[in-house]
Amino acid sequence: MGDDETGDWYYEEHATFGDRLADARKAVGMTQADLARRLGVKVSTLAAWENDRSEPRANRLSMLSGLLNVSFRWLLTGEGRGLQTPQVEIAPDAAAILAEMRTLRAEITRSASRLGQLEKKLRAVLEAS
Repeated sequence: MGDDETGDWYYEEHATFGDRLADARKAVGMTQADLARRLGVKVSTLAAWENDRSEPRANRLSMLSGLLNVSFRWLLTGEGRGLQTPQVEIAPDAAAILAEMRTLRAEITRSASRLGQLEKKLRAVLEAS
């Protein structure tokens, strides 16, 4: 059964590395400052990871998976041992809004990817001129 049918609050199919990291950190009750201190990194570094502006090296990923009680693989791909999602009841109207938001997010992601491809093509054409 998919997330849409169960009412889960966490939607793996749309989660990024940063989403998974932030949600796992919150699930264990740590602030960004707490986790950054335990990893030996700056809070701004951790914030960049959570905002998908950069990614940690393998040794930090390993530390993160241990501290957050999730698998290394789950942090990277969303597959494997991850968060235990709570079952929550939400109103049908709220579920419809969430479904529409997920659809819109997926469309935006596809559009951003297409925009990147077009920018590459344009650069190639301009450089060839």
